[in-house]
Amino acid sequence: MELPPRPTLFDFHGVSMTKYFTDNWDNIQNVKARPDDILIATYPKAGTTWMCYILDLLYFSQMPPERQNSVPLHERVPFLEIQMPGFPSGIDELNELTTFPRLIKTHLPVQFIPKSFYEQNSKVVYVARNAKDSVVSYFHFDRMNMAQPEPGDWNSYLQRFMDGKMVFGSWYEHVTGWWEKKQTTSNILYLFYEDLVEDTERELSRLCSFLGLSTSAELKRQVTEKVLFDNMKNNKMANGSTDEAFDFTISPFMRKGKVGDWMNHFTVQQNEQFDEDYEKKMKNTDLQFRTVL
Repeated sequence: MELPPRPTLFDFHGVSMTKYFTDNWDNIQNVKARPDDILIATYPKAGTTWMCYILDLLYFSQMPPERQNSVPLHERVPFLEIQMPGFPSGIDELNELTTFPRLIKTHLPVQFIPKSFYEQNSKVVYVARNAKDSVVSYFHFDRMNMAQPEPGDWNSYLQRFMDGKMVFGSWYEHVTGWWEKKQTTSNILYLFYEDLVEDTERELSRLCSFLGLSTSAELKRQVTEKVLFDNMKNNKMANGSTDEAFDFTISPFMRKGKVGDWMNHFTVQQNEQFDEDYEKKMKNTDLQFRTVL
């Protein structure tokens, strides 16, 4: 199938977006959430697919193996806001789900989340990743994803990231917006990508306790094994290889999954400028990230 040209960024209520995430806006905002829904919210490239897969396995690994072997993860966990010509929208896929709880993925900043998720007290799992690894991962993703704006060269991309001119807006506003919301809302679990890498089993236990799941030690062990980066990278249902917008000749969808890969991309000067800018943007929050493990 021929893909349309890459989309362009435009300002949408103060957030940079592309039409693929705003064209279905009324239907997104009017979605009917359920109390048992689980919303997986992240800024792009923060381990979204990883968390989707973890939750899918926690809830559904007892189902017939066909599901794990033949249904791509992006169909099991609909992407709430996506609407691309020629493909079912995220809302359509959500309405067709027959498994419960419904696992739903979103990259929307906190102010764009449909009200019904709060009214129904649905649970939200937010995963945040440090800014430096996020921008590197996003850069490689934008190079290979034809449904994203043209990334340009690394230096200008880094500047754009600092300016918040990315799809789904500013990383700084995204992670702090959700962090602030969590302080007043008990149904948000805020996890860090770095913690997940450091000790997946520990974070899995936090996740289960937040969701009220009494998961056996054996299932936790199996899930931890299945979601190892290399195992997911080789899993055709989870590694993005079924996505027609991805050009794997440029870069894999699952590239490294490491903490600290930014050191292979930032020059000393870029790093100094970035740190200085970061201090300014993050000075009013107690949110702390690790950039190395």
